[in-house]
Amino acid sequence: MIILKDSYKFLAFDLGASSGRAILGTFNGSRIDLKEIHRFSNDPVSINGNLHWDILRLFYEIKQGILKASIEEKNIDAIGVDTWGVDFGLIDEKGKLLGNPYHYRDIRTEGVMDKVFEIIPKEEIFRETGIQFLWFNTIYQLYSMKLENSSILEKAKTFLMIPDLINYFLTGVKSTEYTNATTTQLFNTVTKQWSWKIIEKLNLPKEIFTNIINPGTIIGCLTEDIQKELNVSAIPVVSVASHDTGSAVAAVPAEDKNFAYISCGTWSLMGVELEKPIINESSMNLDITNEGGVEGTTRFLKNIMGLWLVQESKRQWEREGEKLTYSDLTQMAKEARPFENFIDPDYHEFGLPGDMPNRVRNYCRATNQTVPVTKGEVIRCITQSLALKYRYTIECLEKILYKKIDRIHIVGGGIQDKMLCQFTADATGKEVIAGPIEATAAGNIAVQAMALGAIKDLNDARRIIRNSFQMQTYKPQNTQEWDKVYEKFIKLIK
Repeated sequence: MIILKDSYKFLAFDLGASSGRAILGTFNGSRIDLKEIHRFSNDPVSINGNLHWDILRLFYEIKQGILKASIEEKNIDAIGVDTWGVDFGLIDEKGKLLGNPYHYRDIRTEGVMDKVFEIIPKEEIFRETGIQFLWFNTIYQLYSMKLENSSILEKAKTFLMIPDLINYFLTGVKSTEYTNATTTQLFNTVTKQWSWKIIEKLNLPKEIFTNIINPGTIIGCLTEDIQKELNVSAIPVVSVASHDTGSAVAAVPAEDKNFAYISCGTWSLMGVELEKPIINESSMNLDITNEGGVEGTTRFLKNIMGLWLVQESKRQWEREGEKLTYSDLTQMAKEARPFENFIDPDYHEFGLPGDMPNRVRNYCRATNQTVPVTKGEVIRCITQSLALKYRYTIECLEKILYKKIDRIHIVGGGIQDKMLCQFTADATGKEVIAGPIEATAAGNIAVQAMALGAIKDLNDARRIIRNSFQMQTYKPQNTQEWDKVYEKFIKLIK
């Protein structure tokens, strides 16, 4: 039985590719206030040539977040966890984790996509799943294990996506949340069930896949062991939109339906929200994906490499002994000459860890462009290329939808890059509304509130989010200059 209250306290865990946070959200019926109470790094670990997530360390940090929240607020109404997509853990017959989950940037999926296509044609996979073809999708990770005769896969009794694995550690309940399941390319976006056809053709073990639950489902409560360890009550755990982009899109503060969004961070997820998936030749050829959203919606979007390019460049310069802030890099980029060179942000080699500045230079050299030398020139090249890729993507979306999109909402940590926000308005010629920065946590908490009956529905959640967070609007400038270089960019990426 749900009992409504005047004020709620929700705890959101938002785990990204480089860090995680515990965010305490207070909802008083009209607005959401957020407070970060715990932050921790998420450091992948390379072992014997393979890249893994340190899942036990992450779970330790999650328990620390619960402990800190319980000290600050005695009565936490619910907990929700969101993470990145595609990655997973495997559980044995005794309920024990079989090894550390692999990182999606691990090299084990190199060449596996083509081997899958030898068994199931690319067109059939897209008809069945509607998902963009990315070399690290779950389907290729699992099939790589099949090709290697993995003993872990042979012993596995349960497959759990990363947020579902964490929820299992918290509650003891095994289930798979809808929005993250759709990222696997093993899920039928139309029937909203696992694609047994693909699973059977690849001879993957059917029995490991659990039932699908919708965002807003109360999974269970913290286990007795965790209650005793942390001296907390039996706090309910809600399965939110556990794919972090699903939570971020739920927090887009749109007032109508005619908008595009960019969930901007390590990745740039750019798309629109639809009632039903669009699975046809055009969406497949343009490499657009149909992922699940809150209230059964479809996130019709494209994965773009995003600020990973800047982050990895910064890491390289730090490895070389230079300590630079993102503000330093932005200022350097502003001082560099515009439109000297461009890259395709989604060029395959940019997706791997390593010397990103040198890869950018090599790309420009190979495509007969001016080679960026300074740090500012490298960052300028990356940022203006991202803005132009956004323009290309929104034109693809408009072509498939047969309509013009009025405005772009940018949410997430990437809105701190004001130069990128302005470049996006300039390149696309559309109004850009930036905010909230904490969209993923806000969406996570909104779905928790929906589960407890404190927020009515998604429209109500977006109204509350508009009233809760500050936005900044960017108007297009210098559009003629961007129009001129866009043609050059298009020739480069095609």
